[in-house]
Amino acid sequence: MTETYVTAREKKGRKDLTHPEAPEPLAVAVYDNHCHLEIDDGDDPLTLDEQLARAEAAGVSGVVQASGDIASSRWAVAAAERDARVLAAVAIHPNDAPVYAADGRLDEAIGVIDELAAHPRVRAIGETGLDHFRTGEEGRPAQMRSFEAHIALAKKHGIAMQIHDRDAHRDVLDTLARVGAPEKTVFHCFSGDEQMAREAAEHGYWLSFAGNVTFKNAQNLRDALAVTPRERILVETDAPFLTPVPYRGRPNAPYLVPLTMRFLAAELSVDLDELCAQVAANTREVYGEF
Repeated sequence: MTETYVTAREKKGRKDLTHPEAPEPLAVAVYDNHCHLEIDDGDDPLTLDEQLARAEAAGVSGVVQASGDIASSRWAVAAAERDARVLAAVAIHPNDAPVYAADGRLDEAIGVIDELAAHPRVRAIGETGLDHFRTGEEGRPAQMRSFEAHIALAKKHGIAMQIHDRDAHRDVLDTLARVGAPEKTVFHCFSGDEQMAREAAEHGYWLSFAGNVTFKNAQNLRDALAVTPRERILVETDAPFLTPVPYRGRPNAPYLVPLTMRFLAAELSVDLDELCAQVAANTREVYGEF
């Protein structure tokens, strides 16, 4: 577990730490394209087997297990080797890059990610990117060096890239334009607005929407969703974070994807089954078959 995730969790101040009840299953299955199942959360943490069983019962056929450091990247690969419903994404999180750099280990860590990325069950580099919220000016050079190195790895291995972008929209977009984005670039937990969504779609990037699109104060995400081409929409949990309404603050898990999918369909005024089929096809286009 990375320091970033521990800090985020400790500051939640949540009251109900149990997993929500299972929603009505989706008739057309989708995939959770970004989660962190290595992180135990709440009063009733779930094993990997329990997570995947609940997800499958809810109409979530598979997950992309994202990473943030060497340990979680290795965990992701092991999980993908163990269960066909898991694909792996490996990376050094942008908030962890300065930590590795301070110890003189960033290049070594990126080398480990390079080795892991060669595994056939690794289908993405992620999550990588820029975070101007948790990392101050002193750590940003290391973040940028790490981001550019991860972009190169995605291109080298011919796999997708999952971007973490927090309060760094312009810098992320400009970096992709300057360095050249991988063929398949995903904005994990998209956090921009309508204008950014249009720009990202124009460049052929995918926008992944998480449970925070359901939050009352997230009109910017709903505006972004409205202008995103259907073929560029992905769905995720970012579990155990960003649990959708009405369970905000409780532990998140892939089996709760139906809540977000139903919200997306309602916002777009489209048939749920048709949107699920499109999002599932989009996921396979980005990551390949499970």
